[in-house]
Amino acid sequence: MSVKREPSGRRSVQVEIEVPGTPEQVWQAIATGPGISSWFVPTKVVPGVGGEMTLDFGPGMESKSKVTAWDPPRMFAAESRDGGPDAPPMATEWIVEARAGGTCIVRVVHSLFASKDDWDNQLESVEGGWPSFFAVLHYYLAHHAGEPSALIQVTVPAPGSFDEAWATLSGSLGFAGAKAGQRIRAGGAGSPAFGGTVERATNSPHGNGVVVHLDVPLSGVALAGAYACGGPSLAMISLYLYGPRAAETARRDDAQWKSWMGSLFTVTA
Repeated sequence: MSVKREPSGRRSVQVEIEVPGTPEQVWQAIATGPGISSWFVPTKVVPGVGGEMTLDFGPGMESKSKVTAWDPPRMFAAESRDGGPDAPPMATEWIVEARAGGTCIVRVVHSLFASKDDWDNQLESVEGGWPSFFAVLHYYLAHHAGEPSALIQVTVPAPGSFDEAWATLSGSLGFAGAKAGQRIRAGGAGSPAFGGTVERATNSPHGNGVVVHLDVPLSGVALAGAYACGGPSLAMISLYLYGPRAAETARRDDAQWKSWMGSLFTVTA
């Protein structure tokens, strides 16, 4: 990963993925509240230039951005000022390019203007987070586009380093050291059961995690990870569930996941 630096002071990173679907289908997934909520985080979108996007990353972690360009189903752009009082605004552009054979390239570009390197780490961290979420986007468009979806999302502070937090989380769920293609069946010690096949495992300077294609409790995707975010390390698990039983299953298991994660990680002053 690297930050592209230009003489103007613009610094940017970009990530892209090829996904199945027409531009219109892909646009519904990346530019509407229900679509984004199906593979990323709960989101509300007021479309059009001057509109607003609100992304809910968890308690106290809401992100708002103003829409600055809107050209469906080709591109949109938004600007966020969530980086802190001294941080420059970050612009984000989403581009959809049709390819032969019924697929599209989805490209996201994050950029800001700065005269020094203070914000490069933030850009690299944002860049490093997209591949796992894009794996969920690909699965959603390939298997469940337009279907009902529900999300169980739990993020908690964890004592120690993110490596220590990941060792605790992955060990407790039974997939420590799991590799792509490996079947896992996790659960026990108070956590709800889930199982499936590991799609990818990641280790980076910013965090560790896995992407699991689920078949238990329903068809879907699980993201589990531990990350460094400037303060305490964070441990998280997100389960994206699809189909007519998704909402019912999420309601049933949500409180149990929150209770289990809260008891697993206790931060003392």
